[in-house]
Amino acid sequence: MPYRPFDGQNCSIAGALAIIGERWSLLVMREVLLGRRRFQEIKRNTGIASNILADRLQTLVDHGVLERRRYSDQPEAYEYVPTRRGLDVNPVLIALMQWGDRHLAANGPPRVPVHTVCGHDAEPRLVCSHCSQPIKAEELRVRPGPGANEAQRAEPLLPAD
Repeated sequence: MPYRPFDGQNCSIAGALAIIGERWSLLVMREVLLGRRRFQEIKRNTGIASNILADRLQTLVDHGVLERRRYSDQPEAYEYVPTRRGLDVNPVLIALMQWGDRHLAANGPPRVPVHTVCGHDAEPRLVCSHCSQPIKAEELRVRPGPGANEAQRAEPLLPAD
């Protein structure tokens, strides 16, 4: 499928998808964030073709999501390490995992998040930065922000009641 840029969309989701939304990219990030940072490890655990993996890794490096680091001179070999931007993809993956666990995992979750500070299984959730209360999907709306264009500023709180 040919790539079609999200030109003309003043949208952070579209911008993020332009970098991490290509087919395989989130699975590549899953592997890197699970500590599988070498090309062959990522290839083996995803089943991705070498040429596609090389392309996705280069895209993620070009956008500062991953850093390519040499770990061997003879033979010359590299690993891919998440940058701060790359680590910030983890909540996206956790949210997708939770959705999949809730709607697709008939036999239960294949993996369970663990909070390393306390050592317990965790169920990360979205909380309000003001009142610290968990936010349910039906309690969330969006409004125009400081980067909104004229059309976005004219829109009300979405979704409307």
